[in-house]
Amino acid sequence: MGQADAGGPPETMRAVGFDAPGGPEVLSLRELPLPETKPGDVLIKVAYAGVNRPDCIQRAGHYPAPPGASPLPGLEVSGEVVAVGSEVPRELIGQVVAALTPGGGYAEYCAAPWGHCLPVPQDMPLAEAAALPETLFTVWHNVFERGMAAEGDRLLVHGGTSGIGTMAIMLGKAFGLEVIATCGDEAKCAAAREIGADLAINYRESDFVEAVMEYTGGAGVNVVLDMVSGDYVPRNLKCLAEDGRHVTIAVLGGMQATINMAVVMSRRLTLTGSTLRPRSDAFKTALADEIAENAWPLFASRELKPVMDAVFPLADAAGAHARMEAGDHIGKIVLKVQDD
Repeated sequence: MGQADAGGPPETMRAVGFDAPGGPEVLSLRELPLPETKPGDVLIKVAYAGVNRPDCIQRAGHYPAPPGASPLPGLEVSGEVVAVGSEVPRELIGQVVAALTPGGGYAEYCAAPWGHCLPVPQDMPLAEAAALPETLFTVWHNVFERGMAAEGDRLLVHGGTSGIGTMAIMLGKAFGLEVIATCGDEAKCAAAREIGADLAINYRESDFVEAVMEYTGGAGVNVVLDMVSGDYVPRNLKCLAEDGRHVTIAVLGGMQATINMAVVMSRRLTLTGSTLRPRSDAFKTALADEIAENAWPLFASRELKPVMDAVFPLADAAGAHARMEAGDHIGKIVLKVQDD
């Protein structure tokens, strides 16, 4: 890392990027200038950076950074605010935050809009703080806003032991939902139940549609959080109760789906979905405010804690991506950025 001026950040930093799309091995450590801090940004000295599926998709060449965002991967970080833009209160300098970032998290310093930061209490480990923003923002918006989940509703979550899945189970239970999760093996089903799932279905051993309908006495679920898409969509619709909501947040199983629109009409189903990264800063700030009021206190008080899988050093970001893509992880993978 470059030398710091007295009391200020250095001119250069260690960061992980890639020159051409490919497998995890294309990720490499490099020395780069610090990111530019816009008027509404804070500059964060990154302690840990969360690793998320979109990072892997970006690295593979299928999810380019939006215009104006850092080309480096990394959508969430924890660390100390060391500088602020001209429109940001100077009191933020020195505060420890968890931040949703537009990119650039795999680095020793990262710029993020100050409205996308949440305060980290002293007793929250920084590795856990970095594991929260991306999944918390995604689940809050898609389950509770787009999916309109309310106390007493039933929620079906696919990929129950992923970062998104574990967050959906925890938040769902915290807000009075009955949660059904699908997982790929018995160990993951056991983990999902331990996190709070009322029912965990091994989708390799049984048909999840039949299992959902049997468990609910034929009533179905009110909300499906779908990360698969493709041929899961018509099966998901069979799981929905009347007036049910189907919310897609990823298309790991393919972008095309064939559905019976007569079923959608007769059962008054709603199909929606979203991607978080391209949304405006103003939207994400409003979402952060709602999370700060409703969900963040549960984590700040340590009533809820993210499920942690593994911590990799920044230099081994390739190893972190390989672990995520192998699909064996349970919970969140993070990168340790600062040396002790």
